[in-house]
Amino acid sequence: MAKNENITTPNWQDSDDAPAWSPEVFKRAEISRGGDVVRQASGTLKRGRPKADVTKEHVSLRLDRDVLALWRESGPGWQGRINEVLRKAVGA
Repeated sequence: MAKNENITTPNWQDSDDAPAWSPEVFKRAEISRGGDVVRQASGTLKRGRPKADVTKEHVSLRLDRDVLALWRESGPGWQGRINEVLRKAVGA
C-alpha cells in the first residue's frame, strides 16, 4: 500500500483570533431565545439578501455536455438566458 504523502493542516480559526465585538455590533445583532427571534438584526448583520417578490425554483436537469458547454461559454448570466429561451419556447 502506498504511503499517503499529503500533509494537511486544519482550516479553522481559533476563537481567540476572532475580533472582539464592539457595543455597536451588539446593537445591530439579532437576539433569539430558544429558537425564537426576539429582535431582528439590523444594518450590516442581516443574513443574506432580501427575498425577491417572485422567486425561482431549484430543479435538476440533464443536458448534453456540448450544449451545456456552449451556454457556459456565453459568459455570466447563462442560466438566466436559458430561462428566457425556455420561457419563449412555451409562449409565456
